[in-house]
Amino acid sequence: MTYSIGKFGKAGPGMFPLLVSGMLLVIGVATIIGAYYKPPVPISYNFKNIAVVLLGLCGFAVISQFLNMIFGIFFLVFCSAFAAKSFTVVRNIKISVCLVAVAFGFKYLLGLNLPLI
Repeated sequence: MTYSIGKFGKAGPGMFPLLVSGMLLVIGVATIIGAYYKPPVPISYNFKNIAVVLLGLCGFAVISQFLNMIFGIFFLVFCSAFAAKSFTVVRNIKISVCLVAVAFGFKYLLGLNLPLI
């Protein structure tokens, strides 16, 4: 809240969070308005799928902490895929490779300190 916003020509450290939160606000308001005009649909919860996805997230965190993030990403994708209706190894490998590429981009292009290797 105390970061200066600056101007569009010379943005301050608060400009990016302000723009992102503004876009999220617009998306949220549009979602609420759209939901108001659609008929309600009952929601069914599958607690097995919720548990599988939570296991994948927790496993990702633990594996990334003690091994490296690449193994964590593969575990997350393959574990979470058990919550889907169809499970294909080729699709999971493609998703994992794309997420690893994004992680490498974050590490080497943005300079984030990620434990990839």
